[in-house]
Amino acid sequence: MKKIISLLFMLFFSFGIFAITDKQKSDLLFMYQEEKLARDVYTALSREHTLPVFSNIAESEANHMAQVEALLNKYQIKVPKLKDGEFNDKDLQNLYKKLVTEGKYSLKSALNVGIVIEDKDIADLKEKIKNAPEDIQFVYKNLLKASENHRKAFNKF
Repeated sequence: MKKIISLLFMLFFSFGIFAITDKQKSDLLFMYQEEKLARDVYTALSREHTLPVFSNIAESEANHMAQVEALLNKYQIKVPKLKDGEFNDKDLQNLYKKLVTEGKYSLKSALNVGIVIEDKDIADLKEKIKNAPEDIQFVYKNLLKASENHRKAFNKF
């Protein structure tokens, strides 16, 4: 019995029985691009408005991208290499253009754009965390806390 358990344990770790579903893979890829959307929009808005909240949160979003990228690498999912403002997801591409345009209008509109992004991120994370494995849930929970904090930061002004 011990030999069977040892063999199963070895197989489990050696051959990646930690596989995730196609839905979980697409969720990870989507969350990577959504964190990229936030980073790219905040970076663009930081060029228009001098309020440090945009550049500070853009830096935080880059960190979030790195966390999701680590999961993509763990599960051997190809990380999309895209230029700033470019997205594989057509809806995110359109949203990026819309939010940057809106955010350039005024500081107030830029802060509202930040709230819109964080609300979307919070909603998507709450949905995707439901059936995710523990390691992905851990990262999603961290991203969720950060998004809630970012939302508060945008509401301060």
